[in-house]
Amino acid sequence: MEFFKAHSGKMLFVAVVAFLSFVGFALFQAPAGGFEEKLIWLLKEYGYIILFAWSIMEGETGLFMAGLLCHTGDMNLFWAIFIAGLGGFAGDQIYFYTGRFNKSYIHKNLRNQRRKFALAHLMLQKYGWPIIFMQRYMYGMRTIIPISIGLTRYDAKKFAFINLLSAWVWAAITILPTWYFGEEILKIITYAKEHWYFFMPLGMAIAGGIYWYFHRATRKNVSEETI
Repeated sequence: MEFFKAHSGKMLFVAVVAFLSFVGFALFQAPAGGFEEKLIWLLKEYGYIILFAWSIMEGETGLFMAGLLCHTGDMNLFWAIFIAGLGGFAGDQIYFYTGRFNKSYIHKNLRNQRRKFALAHLMLQKYGWPIIFMQRYMYGMRTIIPISIGLTRYDAKKFAFINLLSAWVWAAITILPTWYFGEEILKIITYAKEHWYFFMPLGMAIAGGIYWYFHRATRKNVSEETI
């Protein structure tokens, strides 16, 4: 336990590097032609492992891909939601205990995020346990909030229980619609690939707009809550 307290951040870094190395090696060894075919093979062959690791890193893209694989029959819907939820749960538990066991490191090295930490603390006081559900959908705060809760005396068992439920809800509300509308989504993807010259700049513009909106909204909320 003491070793984990002292090296939790390094252990997370090593785990991420190991996962990326595994993905890179598997892609290189994949018995397929182009990169797209290799990626599809990788997702079908190691789908649940990748989904779990991807969910730890809080990626909706992984849930989206899992929903499509459930639609095509390459993944089981129940197990995809279950495993993605466990991954999301594990990720936030890591962040929570990083805050609990590394307070001095966080205060020293994350000074540029202190206003967000202050906002997270105020939101925890204002909303209580529902903030554990809400944080998964708050751009710019998804990592900060569990770390911030770990910095407080919030009960670890209570956090873990609520975190697990919220992770399964998070996985379900992304995977289920993708699975249900899978045929329509695949048609759109095929059409977008054929007309990439139009959809690429459109996608970049939409992504940039979403980033700008949530970044602006987060800064506005930080200013309002910390005044």
